[in-house]
Amino acid sequence: MLDILEKYNILEAFWMTIRLTFFSAIGALVIGTVLAIMRVSPVAVLRRLGAFYVNTVRNTPLTLIMFFSLAGVGIVLEVSLVDQSSSTSLRDNAIRWAIVALAVYHAAFVCEAIRSGFNTVPLGQAEAARSIGLTFGQSLREVILPQAFRGAIAPLGSVLIALTKNTTVASVIGVAEASALMKVIIENETASVAVFLVFALGFVILTLPVGVFFTSLSRRLAVKR
Repeated sequence: MLDILEKYNILEAFWMTIRLTFFSAIGALVIGTVLAIMRVSPVAVLRRLGAFYVNTVRNTPLTLIMFFSLAGVGIVLEVSLVDQSSSTSLRDNAIRWAIVALAVYHAAFVCEAIRSGFNTVPLGQAEAARSIGLTFGQSLREVILPQAFRGAIAPLGSVLIALTKNTTVASVIGVAEASALMKVIIENETASVAVFLVFALGFVILTLPVGVFFTSLSRRLAVKR
């Protein structure tokens, strides 16, 4: 096992997993917040568009979205996210499309998490905001969204953990993250229990602190009724 650890850069593979998680989490949070606002918007068309996005994406396999991002948009439509003259353009393009796919997919779950946070805000808060002359946008920004995020911390933590584990799907488009390296080791060396345990432990180390942190944060920021 020691010779395998010396031969393969496992830390670099997990660092790629962390990078995928970090950047796609930011994208998913931004897109998901916009979708959540659309779903509670007074404009019917926006509500339907938000619902359509969530229902469609949640019921589409992430593998399909990942493959479509690179093969369909990146290769067939020739949409590149990197400088094509770069010597690492193929690798970097795959990484960036993986981030886009992960963000687009998990935005649907972020949307539902934030929408559950909206449900924790008493109706009287929105009515009070309207009674003092705040617009819908002002009510969201000043009154509803801050409380909704506090109520959505726990489910957002669960989405982040799922996102971390789902980065393994990026291997289907050639991104060398942790699961891709494990597959290489198994193919080239041995399918020993120790190899599985090393990578399983790596993901536990990545996800367990996230769960503990978000649970603690949720309790600390819970709105007292």
